[in-house]
Amino acid sequence: MWVAIAVLLGRAARWAARLRGGGSAIPGRVLLALVPGFLARAVERMPLGVVFVLGSNGKSTTTNMLVSILREHGVSVFSNPAGGNLPQGIASAMLANVPLSGRLREEIAVLEVDEAYGPALAAALNPQSALLLNIQVDQLNRFYEPERVVAMLETIAKFATSALVINADDDNLRPLGVRVAAKTGARLEYFGVSDSVRDAAPNGLANAEVYGEQSDPVVPATVVTALTGPSATIDIAGDSVELRLPARGLHYAVDVAGAASMASVLLGDRFETAHVAAAMGSLSTVYGRGETLSYRGEEIEIIMMKNKPSLQMNLDYLERQPEQLLITVDEGTPDPSWLYDIDFSQVSHVDVISGTKAWLIAARMAYSEIPVGAVLPDIKSALKEFLALPKPSVGNKMMIVNYEQMMLIRKQFGFLDLEGGS
Repeated sequence: MWVAIAVLLGRAARWAARLRGGGSAIPGRVLLALVPGFLARAVERMPLGVVFVLGSNGKSTTTNMLVSILREHGVSVFSNPAGGNLPQGIASAMLANVPLSGRLREEIAVLEVDEAYGPALAAALNPQSALLLNIQVDQLNRFYEPERVVAMLETIAKFATSALVINADDDNLRPLGVRVAAKTGARLEYFGVSDSVRDAAPNGLANAEVYGEQSDPVVPATVVTALTGPSATIDIAGDSVELRLPARGLHYAVDVAGAASMASVLLGDRFETAHVAAAMGSLSTVYGRGETLSYRGEEIEIIMMKNKPSLQMNLDYLERQPEQLLITVDEGTPDPSWLYDIDFSQVSHVDVISGTKAWLIAARMAYSEIPVGAVLPDIKSALKEFLALPKPSVGNKMMIVNYEQMMLIRKQFGFLDLEGGS
């Protein structure tokens, strides 16, 4: 009875949060305060268990891909929408369809998990499988160095006693996978890219330097063998399939290889590569990650400036130099000095720079002699200036933003849906 009351109170908090247009984690906080063991209870009867998706970059996109592939195979899936990768976010997502018993009805839970909160979540949710994407330089204000993230992921991976799927092109993850599988007995599988695809990447795969021991490269079961614009060809255990990607770039192809590899392991004989292609054919970009917003008759592409590897990969695979570009960064990026390591050769100019870090960004552009039209720290003024520009002759307007500015811009445009909402 108490669980049912907690679920109802959590839903009431969810309704109230939506009315005020924010606070998507508040309902989860309410639910976990009332029933601290709610997460474990919710997943304890799932036939296919729990899968964690982990890594510095690509978690939201890969989770979305894996969920779509599993559903295309007829599997019922619970997942936490993009961004809800903390305990309260996952609990909030569960409120959308969990019965009053507090136990999810789906066959499997596929969860994007934050590295720092992962160990505690693993103890609560007991994931039987884990998909490890990459170790990259990310959020040094939180993690200080990638070596700490390696240790976090290893702690989480030890819970995955059924299956461990690893990026074979990440020199930190390969030895981690070998160590963990030797202790847990988990099935160990790999995904990666072919030599030709890797060699063609303008700035490589952007994975971190090696920390600790190294292991020899392996031949993955799932390999990206070709990349052409917004499509890729992958081989899954010898079966080749061409896929439409949700957005351009090698990082999206690597993500789908990881998702397909995990789906193959989970489903066994039920797995069909044709379902992977079908799932990708109807998949859209994840909230704020390479999405295109329609506003006042114009299409505006959003590129998230999360960290150096993600920004570099997005810039590397631009189809052309942006004709109209706005860059806006605020205190959500405490130290943007890593921008000096970015190859901005795909950027010929910036029309407007905004956010509280606007002048720091302008200085970075000046360092590369990239012309800047206007520096307007106030985002409303910047958007007004940018949107007043005529439509580009080719392509769309483009914005490079950090997470917090992306959320503000979406609200300014009238997109009031919350990340992690459903």
